[in-house]
Amino acid sequence: MRRPAFAILLLVVALIAAACKPTDPGGFVVVTQAPAPSGGATITGAAIPGSSAAVGSAFPVIISSQLAVGDNRFVFSFLDPKTQQPVGSPDLAASVSFIAPGTTDPTSPTPGTFVWAIQNLRGEYIAHVTFPTAGDWKAIFTIQPKGGGQQALGVPFQVALKPTVVSIGDHAPSVKTPTLADVGGDIRQISSDQNPNPAFYQVSEDQLLASHTPFILVFATPAFCRSAQCGPTLDMVKQAQTTAPKSVAFINVEPYVLKFADGRLQPVLDAQGNLTPTNVSNAWGIPTEPWIFAVDRNGIVQGSFEGVISQQELTDIIARIAAS
Repeated sequence: MRRPAFAILLLVVALIAAACKPTDPGGFVVVTQAPAPSGGATITGAAIPGSSAAVGSAFPVIISSQLAVGDNRFVFSFLDPKTQQPVGSPDLAASVSFIAPGTTDPTSPTPGTFVWAIQNLRGEYIAHVTFPTAGDWKAIFTIQPKGGGQQALGVPFQVALKPTVVSIGDHAPSVKTPTLADVGGDIRQISSDQNPNPAFYQVSEDQLLASHTPFILVFATPAFCRSAQCGPTLDMVKQAQTTAPKSVAFINVEPYVLKFADGRLQPVLDAQGNLTPTNVSNAWGIPTEPWIFAVDRNGIVQGSFEGVISQQELTDIIARIAAS
């Protein structure tokens, strides 16, 4: 299994984000635990002067898997170090600052906007930040429980020169996605959603590009998503579709190769027993799921949302591509 450079942060994938990482261009693996940190790197915690919070009351985890030079949607959360359960909540204020490679002074803190990933069960934070250079960075998370003192905790991570996933500003790749017409109208053959919306399987992605139709593309597999995040994320998009402008199309794509047998979809595993990404997943370069892309009528990607999306983000990006 190929280990990402920021190996110390793989726990985020196992416990919070969609727990799938690529081993090579043709396969995903499920990461169930964080490997031993290389080079003796450790997570560090330090109480802020005047703080009454005990060090170690929260363990920060970076959810975003594609951090690169330029503007980034930085998603993070916190775990209880004893139970390994998420502790993010509306009552836990959080911000993040950064120490660039070769420097020691942190940047000004950026507040994290709290979002329920799974309502009343698991929460995450979203911050929009810019990284000017690639290399080994450190995130300094500041948390403040309601009525409690502050605490600062640091986490090392890496910023790449370029992301591997299709990014904002890129032309969307033209690929054939499964439609109801391909399976004689039997939606069970192309969706693992228990309550699928047929509108999400009417037109292929390449046809929408050719017709200059703006669209929302959702990579989500409710039946095979290890974090249980795909279902809630897809449900939010399905709800948004009901009030979205009619000019905007919506597509849901199962990110893995599946076969229809015994009345249901089943995964096609590789020789190592791993889920296999489809050609659509490979074309878009997604390393995790769920993932949402928003494409305007000119075929340009205007939005990219890994894992969790807020209601406001979804409303805003739909309006943006509708007006394109």
